[in-house]
Amino acid sequence: MTGIELVVGYLAAWAVRKGRRVAGRADQEVDQALDAGMDRLHELVAGKLGGDPSLERLTLEGQSGQEPSERTRQRVQLALEDAADDDPDFGQTLQAAVDRLEELKQQGRAVTATGDGAGAVGGNVSIRADRGSAAAWSMGDVTLGTPPPDPQQRRPHQG
Repeated sequence: MTGIELVVGYLAAWAVRKGRRVAGRADQEVDQALDAGMDRLHELVAGKLGGDPSLERLTLEGQSGQEPSERTRQRVQLALEDAADDDPDFGQTLQAAVDRLEELKQQGRAVTATGDGAGAVGGNVSIRADRGSAAAWSMGDVTLGTPPPDPQQRRPHQG
């Protein structure tokens, strides 16, 4: 199965979100479909891994409001890989759940912009400046000129 890393990422996000809800800091505009999909993914994994210590640890770390450690993530990943290898039906079901979450995530990328000079992008943006130029998404007045001389070059040559 491909995407085990995505499963672990979603499980970590699920645990962190659950912890934030308990602490009363949940985002009011959570995408309910994505949230429900993450709940289903967790139920699927928890049903297969049962009381696996790595999954329990991931849940505890996430519910503390912090991202689970890399070590915990690796342990959950290994447990999921073993489970998917041992039970191909589970692997297929897990893959379908991840595919659905990825689809929901893509659908949730609404792009909006309001106000004067507002801009919105629905994908990646790369802004770059080189050779003494300036670049930005939005920039006020800019003056470009010759940079001051390098102090290293002003010293008399010692020889």
